[in-house]
Amino acid sequence: MLLEIVKFPDPLLRQVSQSVEVEEIHSKEFQSLLENMFETMYTAPGIGLAAVQIGVLKRVMVLDLGIEEGEVIEREPRVIINPQFTQQEGSIIWEEGCLSCPELVVPMKRFQKISVEGLDQEAKPFSLQAEDLLAVALQHEIDHMDGKLIIDQLSHLKRSRYKDKIQKGKIAIR
Repeated sequence: MLLEIVKFPDPLLRQVSQSVEVEEIHSKEFQSLLENMFETMYTAPGIGLAAVQIGVLKRVMVLDLGIEEGEVIEREPRVIINPQFTQQEGSIIWEEGCLSCPELVVPMKRFQKISVEGLDQEAKPFSLQAEDLLAVALQHEIDHMDGKLIIDQLSHLKRSRYKDKIQKGKIAIR
């Protein structure tokens, strides 16, 4: 089922997401949530989606950077529940967009390489080493879980202009 993506300036996006209990991961409702998050992310289209972006304050994300093979994109779906950074190094500037901040692209300074621990879709612990785009995507979605948005990196003036465009209907938020 396609879910509505929560858009800036909705105050829900500023909330800190809560950890997911292991028992909850095995529930039919939670597994359905994951399926719906993937469908919503692919339709948007995006490469990552945190649960808070669809109104659920849980520390869960779905990602799929895909692998381009000629004209076909090979899907590489990932579910990460209760992610925690275990290592961060280097830095990179990445032009980031966000499904919750339509038409906004912000150069973000991120760690170039990271390690994250979390639980997978079956509640099994795992560790993931990532660099470049995957590292950026993970950091972006974890920021969502902590109530942070890419718009926070803009100057006060640019933030105000973006808000004005939304209020005047020049940027569709629905």
